[in-house]
Amino acid sequence: MSKNIKHLSDEQYRITQQHGTEPAYSGAYWDKKDVGIYNCICCDTILFSSETKYDSRSGWPSFYKPVSEEVLGKSVDNSFFMKRTEVHCAKCKAHLGHVFPDGPKPTGLRYCINSASLNFEKLDNS
Repeated sequence: MSKNIKHLSDEQYRITQQHGTEPAYSGAYWDKKDVGIYNCICCDTILFSSETKYDSRSGWPSFYKPVSEEVLGKSVDNSFFMKRTEVHCAKCKAHLGHVFPDGPKPTGLRYCINSASLNFEKLDNS
C-alpha cells in the first residue's frame, strides 16, 4: 500500500489502494490530447508520456508503453472471473490499471489506466 495517500480523494483512494476501476469515459484523461507527462497520483513518479498515448476506444487513458519498464510493476489479477495483468506503480505500489496484448505497434500493448490514478503535467511545446 502507498504511504503518501493523505491528499487522495475517496475515488482516488478506492482505485489506487483498493484496486478499483472508474467507469469508462468518466475519467479526466481518457480523451486528453495535450502534450505532457502522466505521473502517479500517490508518489508523483513519471509513468507515461503523451507521446505514447492513443485512443483505444476503451474509455480509459491508453498508452502503448511507459516511460521505462522500471516504473511499473505487474501482477496477475484473477478478479471478475478472468485472468488479467494488473499494473501498479513500482515505487509506491498504487494500482493503476491493466495491460493487454491488443495495442498498436511498436509494442502491441495497451496500458489501460485509470485517470484517477494519474496526475497530468502539461509541457510547453512551443
